[in-house]
Amino acid sequence: MRRRAADYRRPVRRKFSSWIWVLLGTFMIAGFVLFVFHHNYQHEDHAEQQPLLERKIGKGHVAHNSLNLTEEILSARSYARQLAEQMTLAKAYVIIAKEHNNLHLAWELSSKIRSCQFLLSKAAMQDEPISLDEAEPLIKSLSSLIFKAQDAHYDIATTMMTMKSHIQALEERANAASAQSTVFGQLAAESLPKSLHCLDIKLMLDWLKDKSLQELADEKRNSPRLVDNNLYHFCIFSDNLLAVMVVVNSTICNADHPTQLVFHIVTNGIHYGVMQAWFLSNEFKGATIEVQTIEDFTWFNASYSPVIKNLLEKDSRKYYFEGSEDSNIEPKFRNPKYVSLLNHLRFYIPEIYPQLEKVVFLDDDVVVQKDLTPLFSLDLHGNVNGAVETCLEAFHRYYKYLNFSNPLISSKFDPQACGWAFGMNVFDLIAWRKANVTARYHYWQDQNTDRTLWKLGTLPPGLLSFYGLTEPLDRRWHVLGLGYDLNIDNRLIESAAVIHFNGNMKPWLKLGISKYRSLWDRYLDQSHAYLQDCASS
Repeated sequence: MRRRAADYRRPVRRKFSSWIWVLLGTFMIAGFVLFVFHHNYQHEDHAEQQPLLERKIGKGHVAHNSLNLTEEILSARSYARQLAEQMTLAKAYVIIAKEHNNLHLAWELSSKIRSCQFLLSKAAMQDEPISLDEAEPLIKSLSSLIFKAQDAHYDIATTMMTMKSHIQALEERANAASAQSTVFGQLAAESLPKSLHCLDIKLMLDWLKDKSLQELADEKRNSPRLVDNNLYHFCIFSDNLLAVMVVVNSTICNADHPTQLVFHIVTNGIHYGVMQAWFLSNEFKGATIEVQTIEDFTWFNASYSPVIKNLLEKDSRKYYFEGSEDSNIEPKFRNPKYVSLLNHLRFYIPEIYPQLEKVVFLDDDVVVQKDLTPLFSLDLHGNVNGAVETCLEAFHRYYKYLNFSNPLISSKFDPQACGWAFGMNVFDLIAWRKANVTARYHYWQDQNTDRTLWKLGTLPPGLLSFYGLTEPLDRRWHVLGLGYDLNIDNRLIESAAVIHFNGNMKPWLKLGISKYRSLWDRYLDQSHAYLQDCASS
């Protein structure tokens, strides 16, 4: 074969030089090393991040499914429940051990109880259940101590008897404290405030020194206004000047025509001069005020009144004034007001005021807030007594005041009949005389000489004497309870014509209910020199 000329031959491919191959090999090795290193770094980084992620997930899981210690304690298999049960039992044994003077055992039990409490609180704080390693030592030690207590005869029966005796002792102490509180409260209610005693002394000195006051009293005794049935007559029977003062002032201040009011006050001989000195020395907007003493009523004696006759008997005087060995009798039944003749005088109003036709009777612990003259125009429908009924509560029905186990009561009265209140009453004296209510009152007093029909007070004989002769009035005329009830509706008080501080917490006493006292204080003449001197002294 013919060869081409040298000029026309293909150029020969030259081989790569050795240094190029070395360079390529170096690059390949470096790349491989870098690949291996990068792969290992990523693997380690992933290995480090994985626990962190697991911890984050775990934390999130705990946040959403935290330990419920209540459920843990209720669980039958939990150590928390075992500890709680043993701790409760241990507390009972601590009390019993102390009573038996085993102070060392009581200290050991108390120490283990504190350890249990610490472990339970730790589990609650960390949201982790109590482990066996934590619970086992405490459970064993508590079990040992409880067995030791039981071995010392502190068993369940002993525990129950001990607890029962504790309960009985506490009940006896509570009853004794309650009885003592009642006695102290009664004594406080019967006490005479120093300010009132001071005022009485000052006024009595004025009455004895100033003869003109006595002459003025004699002049007003025969005033025609005292028997004028065209005027509005109010009667108050009391020996408490401050109380009567507020009743009179509040009635006059809220009257549309004060000059048409006539007040008939009856007190005892000791306070007669005090009352006269005050009401003669001060102005009362033209109202007429009469003061009498119960000793002036010569007809009011033991031969006429069963109450006086009963009080003169030896047994009655011992019961009321010397105390009684019968501890079942409530202290309130020996309150002097229940045996005060002034308190029973309300049943003799027609005899005291024979020329009057209608009167409004007011207790000395009331405050008048509205004009009372419309009471005199009320139609009582032939009844004697106009009064506010109190049977909105069940305990103000007849069976709560009277002994219906006695046939004399059960045969004549309805036990569910509605009771009513003394304190603000309208009396039709014409109807009273016609029905001879005072004779009814005497009959029931004669039947109750042994105090079996009712205990004490004027309301029970009043319920009997005025039975079927009482006209119910609108409740707003007379709101009661300000001497014992802290929860009377303010709207009811504001709408009341008369508010009554019946109860032991009278507004003139320190134990009076403070939230109601301003309703009474506003009608005291605080600017009077005697009241200021007595208050400061």
